[in-house]
Amino acid sequence: MLQLRDLTKTYAGRTVLDSLTHQFAPCEFVAIMGESGVGKSTLLNLIAGLDAPDSGDILVDGVQMASLSDDAATALRRTRMGFIFQAFHVLPHLTLAQNVALPLLLNGQGQERAQAMLSAVGLGGRGNDFPRQLSGGEMQRVAIARALVHRPALVLADEPTGNLDPETADSVLALLRAEIKASGASAIMVTHSHAAAAQADKTLVLTRSGLNLVPNTHKIT
Repeated sequence: MLQLRDLTKTYAGRTVLDSLTHQFAPCEFVAIMGESGVGKSTLLNLIAGLDAPDSGDILVDGVQMASLSDDAATALRRTRMGFIFQAFHVLPHLTLAQNVALPLLLNGQGQERAQAMLSAVGLGGRGNDFPRQLSGGEMQRVAIARALVHRPALVLADEPTGNLDPETADSVLALLRAEIKASGASAIMVTHSHAAAAQADKTLVLTRSGLNLVPNTHKIT
């Protein structure tokens, strides 16, 4: 599904990622942890094609991201990837149904699945509400529904529970895991939380030497 080959990225003379090589298995939920500044969010941005490596290759389903034009890379992100952010990025002037339907609209698909996804995340019947009527946990549920509505092959989540209290975070992560597994998607979640990482199939720690597998003793099965 996803391969990183000799990936290097430098900012302001400081090497953030150095010849990083790793292959992610299909249909797997992976948590990435590591110290602040080690390059976790940078790695997600590179995988998404939102930033370019200084050297090395990123392959999604065998397609080399660097070989794509801007339009082709945008199309791949729009159709094959879903994104969940710590800050939600739910658009305040759109209803919940309209927010969730955005990926379908951009892909020229029918928008009926938006209501089904809202129901799947426990917000059925609230499609006409606006984000201002929601709690933080409910907004993150909308973000999860939006990330999965177009059935992406790869979901990228950057600190998706950083703004949530522990109880809400547990609920949101359990929902995210269940929806990813139900859709057969692969997922990579950057997190500083061991409780969040426990929801993943495996945990990798990003260090200067690469991505290292660590025992996930509290893994949810």
